[in-house]
Amino acid sequence: MTKTQKYIVLFTLFIVPLLFYIFLQLGTHNFGKLPVVSKDILDVSLVDKNKTFKNKVTVVAFLGNDLIAAEGELYNLNEKVYKKFYGYTDFQLIALVAKGQEEEIEKIKKKLQINTNLIKWHFVTVSEKEIEAIYEGLKLESKLDDNYHSSKAYIIDKENQLRRGKSTINGQKDKRLFGYDMKSVAELKNDMHDDVKVVLAEYSFALKKYGSSERRIDKIKNEKK
Repeated sequence: MTKTQKYIVLFTLFIVPLLFYIFLQLGTHNFGKLPVVSKDILDVSLVDKNKTFKNKVTVVAFLGNDLIAAEGELYNLNEKVYKKFYGYTDFQLIALVAKGQEEEIEKIKKKLQINTNLIKWHFVTVSEKEIEAIYEGLKLESKLDDNYHSSKAYIIDKENQLRRGKSTINGQKDKRLFGYDMKSVAELKNDMHDDVKVVLAEYSFALKKYGSSERRIDKIKNEKK
């Protein structure tokens, strides 16, 4: 092997992957942020002091007073979104369920636990009016159905802001996704999965950027002592 061929091999093995990684990081930072739809939405801590949207990237679902009817949607959300992200420290899923559904919640949890770690999945039981109040806090034109249920799941960032995506499904690429249809495996798998990843990456990038800045400032302060 000639010296030129060795350089080509080294470039291919080491430099190209590095450039690709840098490209992905820049792409996420500059072009991948999801638009904010609503700011200062009502926090779930107002109805359950043990839970909060703050400082977490949250997928929230409004399941209402008929959990059995929403069971299929839950399984789709679990398989295509939750199981991909439950290992992330900053991620959680909150499902709002009307009081009186406690037995159904336990039944569904037992089924999900067969192949899912529910450590980041929180079922929150509240009144129907509280479900409605939090949903209206998203400031969307759509309404809950008669069972205080929505077939869509939503992405809320660490600052209590509702984010939206854009469909990548053929024939729907101009469609704005204020919520993600839990009945659509394709929408959850292709769009919500990628959009949750983008929001998590956004915070990860910010942490690395500002964390490095803080370390440099601390270093300068220490040098002056």
